[in-house]
Amino acid sequence: MRSKFSSLTLLCLVFTMSTPASAQDNRIDMIRSDAPSLAAYSNLDIGVKTFVFKHEKQVDVLNIQEGQPAPLYDRPLTTEVWYPATIDPNAKGLGEYSVFFRDGKTQITLHGRAMRDAKPNPAKGPYPLIIMAHGYPGNRFLMSPIAENLASKGYVVASIDFTDSTYSDQANFASTLRNRPLDISFVIDRMVAQNTDVSSPLKGLMDTQRIGLIGYSMGGYGVINKIGGGFSDNALKFPKLPKDILNPLLNSNPEFAKLRDPRIKAAVTFAPWGWNQGFWDAKGLQNITTPWLMIGGSIDDVAGYAPGMRNIFEASVNADRYLLTFENANHNAGAPMPAPKEAWKAVPWLPNIPAAHYIDPVWDNVRMNNVSEHFITAFLGKYIRNDSEHASYLDLVEYAKDGKWSANADGSFKGDHTYWKGFPARTAVGLRFEHLGPAKP
Repeated sequence: MRSKFSSLTLLCLVFTMSTPASAQDNRIDMIRSDAPSLAAYSNLDIGVKTFVFKHEKQVDVLNIQEGQPAPLYDRPLTTEVWYPATIDPNAKGLGEYSVFFRDGKTQITLHGRAMRDAKPNPAKGPYPLIIMAHGYPGNRFLMSPIAENLASKGYVVASIDFTDSTYSDQANFASTLRNRPLDISFVIDRMVAQNTDVSSPLKGLMDTQRIGLIGYSMGGYGVINKIGGGFSDNALKFPKLPKDILNPLLNSNPEFAKLRDPRIKAAVTFAPWGWNQGFWDAKGLQNITTPWLMIGGSIDDVAGYAPGMRNIFEASVNADRYLLTFENANHNAGAPMPAPKEAWKAVPWLPNIPAAHYIDPVWDNVRMNNVSEHFITAFLGKYIRNDSEHASYLDLVEYAKDGKWSANADGSFKGDHTYWKGFPARTAVGLRFEHLGPAKP
């Protein structure tokens, strides 16, 4: 039986956005009309604040000299925090962000739904805390569609600018290798401190015993290490790596286990980097017990897929874990915001147009963001909020194309309906979803 929608009607629906402001340039809050159901923003207003934390007395990787003691310095970590808020509907400047994009030199304006410095709304709190980590290079706004979306659903989301790793201060890769997991730990502690500081606008807003992590690429690398995946000793062979800088993060270091944080209840990684460069092995990954959702593209040529992130997924044998694959997508699957309009113009200091940093040749960015928002909402709902209804969205046939749409005339589903829950008819294609439980004792 043919669908009651014509192809033209379906096409029109796909490009109809749910917000009337969607015609505005550089929007981060777009929800397509064919988005899976949990992608939609919820009903909480969103506030956003900028904090600048100082990670004191850290190894200055960029200025290490052979044979000399490692110098120390204070690392600034600018952090954008989204949170449930109370907003005057007549307020001006709603959802404007002035940011650098991939060219590293130009400031542009993004548009979303959060109000700068809005009054926090504690009515439905305290809210779980989510720490967000971008890739190399990136910045704290790279995953802002996901950050805003989660804040509307009752999370406080802290997204970090990692010094030496942003568009405007990209420096030697060794600094990222050393600092990414340590900076995540530090910002967790600073956000927990905000929760008890009587002078903080966020005082009492967070449930700091329910923390989640989200990381993309090198952010995923940092997240894996933070949830217990110690680096292999083979990581020390990485080219031009200063001696001993990874020692605190090695699985073979008996002190590494002390870095694990029981407050972290769930983690999400997009395209985590490191398997193909020798940073991970089965011995280190078996120590992860945190529930974990991995998202990636099947032809990722940066982090690798198979070999690559699939090996990480399979080797983490003691974690309850999921893998969402965008078939035929590359490294930008699901995490980056849509390319800003300014990113489509070539610049002489980059080998590709800046838009290449955000886009995928096959998949639409908004579509990927919506699918990610849907699954992240379900996953965090299950593992951070213990929500059985959200958990039901994770019980799926492996390949979306194999799901059967079977409905009665009144719209209720028949007993043989196996289509992916939350996806409208004819929209669950090109995706694969796997679940592996912890190894039995």
